[in-house]
Amino acid sequence: MTHWLKNNPHLLTGGLKGIEKESLRINAKGLISQTTHPYALGSTLTHSQITTDYSEALIELITPPFADICDTLKTLQNIHQFVYENLENEQLSCASMPCGIDGDESIRIAEYGNSNIGRMKHVYRHGLWHRYGRTMQAIAGIHFNYSVPEPLLEFLHEQSGKSQSLTDFKNVAYFGLIRNFQRIGWVILYLFGASPAICKNFFKSRPALMSQFEEFDNGTLYHPYATSLRMSDIGYKSKNQASLEIDYNTLGGYVSSLSAAISTPYTDYEKIGVCVNGEYKQLNANILQIENEFYSIMRPKQIALSGEKPTSALRRGVKYVEMRALDLNPFQPLGIDESTARFIEALLLTCLLTDSPKITADELVVNNRNQLIVANSGRKPNVELTQKNQTITLHNWVTEILNSTDNIIIPIP
Repeated sequence: MTHWLKNNPHLLTGGLKGIEKESLRINAKGLISQTTHPYALGSTLTHSQITTDYSEALIELITPPFADICDTLKTLQNIHQFVYENLENEQLSCASMPCGIDGDESIRIAEYGNSNIGRMKHVYRHGLWHRYGRTMQAIAGIHFNYSVPEPLLEFLHEQSGKSQSLTDFKNVAYFGLIRNFQRIGWVILYLFGASPAICKNFFKSRPALMSQFEEFDNGTLYHPYATSLRMSDIGYKSKNQASLEIDYNTLGGYVSSLSAAISTPYTDYEKIGVCVNGEYKQLNANILQIENEFYSIMRPKQIALSGEKPTSALRRGVKYVEMRALDLNPFQPLGIDESTARFIEALLLTCLLTDSPKITADELVVNNRNQLIVANSGRKPNVELTQKNQTITLHNWVTEILNSTDNIIIPIP
């Protein structure tokens, strides 16, 4: 790590942290709720802190970003308390993998009213149903939003010799962070994965997938060494995203490759149809309906203006990154605790400050394969991953990563 860190630890402070936390509403019988999103919680279309994700029962709690993670977690706690005061004989599931479901039809697709934007959000979810099934969309997790401290970016820009504008430098820095997280983000699954088992009812709509698991009890399947089935491939029966070559090397390349996926027809989805007998089954028949359909462990983000597409917003530059690899911790009331959040921040800063070569198409495949190995069997003794075209034990690579993060000492406010 660069020599200046010990003399300038203050530059590592002040990065903004926000959390988006998903949880299924469960009724008194332990089944997924069939009721409408509680009226007292406000409009899911317009509320800034309480909305729904895929399902009407999948509540999403959103905090503003704060420099102090304690403020972020306190805000999440306050939102939680308000929600519980208005749930009426329901609870929020503490697990990432859904239980209490009975096939696709038991999962009610979220509704957002009759406005054009509200209808679009609903039809988009119909498209996800026809493409992937509803059960995969009922999986819950935590998204950790992080923006690098501005004084740190300005300092690094100064050190670079200012050969490019500050805005361009920030974009390059953020994409370097993203590439490195693509390489080592599996460590989040290894350290914090909390979904090694899954209810048999998850497979009611796709029973053929059950054969790859072992039986734990009458209602549960599992992989003996799994860390995060949420981040494995069991939820994705579509092969098209695995073959997508999204460009993480530049902002322009990322926007162009993602835009291409949104505008390129896909034969299997054309067979579904778009508007059939007057009913919309999906927004379009392209590889991706919209940007959010691209499932990645990390996304570059910019705050979009009203009605603005995420790719259009990104052309103005990267504002923050959204880390999407974290399971709900069933032993924590909020699904995440302070120590986990502080480790994530240190890991993201490590990714920022470590040399980040361009990712080739071959390495993209390797990175995805490493993530799947850790998700499905990361706790297997002597499990091996691929690092720079060579095999390495997960234990040795984790040790390297943790030694790197040891250099990131972030003063606590």
